[in-house]
Amino acid sequence: MRAGADHHTVVTDSGPVRGTVTDGLRITLGIPYAAPPFGAGRFRAPRPAEPWDEVRDCTRYGPVAPQSAELPGSPVWHPDHEGVLTLNVWSPTESSAPLPVILWIHGGAYTFGSSAQPDYDGSALARAGTVVVTCNYRLGFEGFGHVPGFPDNRGLLDQIAALEWVRANIAAFGGDPENVTVAGQSAGGGSIASLMSSARADGLFRRAIAHSVPDAFFRPEFAERMTREVAEAAGIAPTAQGLLSATPQALVDASDRVVARYAGDPAAGPLHYDTVLYGPVLDGALLTRDPLDAPAAHVDLLVCHTTEEYWLMHRVGSMPSVTTDVGLDRFAADYGLPTSLVAAYRALMPDAPVLDVYLALASDAVFAVPTARFAEAHARTRAAAHARVGGGRTFVSRFDRRRTGPDGGSPVRAWHAADVPFALGTLDATGVEFLTGGPVDADDHALSRRMVDAWAAFAATGDPGWAPVTDPAAPTVHVWDVPKDRTEGPSTTHALWHDVRMAPPSLP
Repeated sequence: MRAGADHHTVVTDSGPVRGTVTDGLRITLGIPYAAPPFGAGRFRAPRPAEPWDEVRDCTRYGPVAPQSAELPGSPVWHPDHEGVLTLNVWSPTESSAPLPVILWIHGGAYTFGSSAQPDYDGSALARAGTVVVTCNYRLGFEGFGHVPGFPDNRGLLDQIAALEWVRANIAAFGGDPENVTVAGQSAGGGSIASLMSSARADGLFRRAIAHSVPDAFFRPEFAERMTREVAEAAGIAPTAQGLLSATPQALVDASDRVVARYAGDPAAGPLHYDTVLYGPVLDGALLTRDPLDAPAAHVDLLVCHTTEEYWLMHRVGSMPSVTTDVGLDRFAADYGLPTSLVAAYRALMPDAPVLDVYLALASDAVFAVPTARFAEAHARTRAAAHARVGGGRTFVSRFDRRRTGPDGGSPVRAWHAADVPFALGTLDATGVEFLTGGPVDADDHALSRRMVDAWAAFAATGDPGWAPVTDPAAPTVHVWDVPKDRTEGPSTTHALWHDVRMAPPSLP
């Protein structure tokens, strides 16, 4: 490696790349880890990047995957930019030994987002003594839509290709290829669960961090149904030939039209409330079992969810409001939830408006309970496998930073994604003030330092700083809060979900 005053060069297995050196960090952005997934490579498994000889400028993020989202401070998708499979690396300029590696996988309902979002900057975690990698992967129909004759789960295959790139190249950036932690939130957390259950990813990472893991793993029949509906909306045949004839833009637009139709149809069942068309498919190849039930026992696991997940979806208008008892009962019926569960939530929140009961029920159903179940399955699998192969430990946490709103306004919620800028140390990034509910203070920065240090310690040693789970049915939970953290048992609603599981989107 050659380091100048403000640049550095690293030789990867595809060719040399030049990044920047700033404030004690080497930052290398937009490195291709696979070939552009279009043209002859469209809808196929990722292919190796075309090698290059000249030093490649890697001082800017690569282009984002096809999507319609426009996020604060983030680049937008341009159809003429096809090299979307890139990754970014942050590493300290000085280290006496290879450092633990954290690969961050972004969320976004498997449909939007990118590694270039300001709150995903890896600087703080790198300064805590890790090498940080973030990556783009195919989203929406390009990444998860079913195409006859082509592999499902292409977005997950991209993530595996990024991990393989890390295995081959991260030592040149000061990282330890034998000590890799995968981390993600929301769709990123679901991706972590998928990687932990897939034999294709086995051996590519030692530890995993999964925040707000959704119960969104689809059966092939559902993926095929979405293909038919998106193809119809695009005016093409639901065949490989028909889908290949449509531009990525046409499939993005068609997907948005299908989402709008479900969102506006109260009779659409679960898809009316949670209009996620794409996600990991139980294809029998990459994913042979529900990932929430089949985590790798030998991988150390750290999970987290927030206490008020769905208040974010209500705030941004991405889900319908439910404000009447009739509407609440209909929501429960659409998801196959027992009436006794709804009654129990009403009893726990006797003075709350129906909207709050609905949001609490949805928060637990979609994120909190799946995250807890994933941790419980891991702890049980670990206990069963320990005598044979040695199992990884399970650590459980919950994000509960809440406060009175600025100037006595709406309360600051511990909602979906509010934990991300704290864990990544990006509280001052563009767009983060919305997630944090306003300006942050000294207590918030202290909380962020604790979370960053816990992630770094977990990546280094497998110990984030609190006790691992010993009883899978009643785990000890580390609660992130201000002004200080605390230790609790399972949430008050945890036991209510015993033997209850959300119904998946149904077939017509």
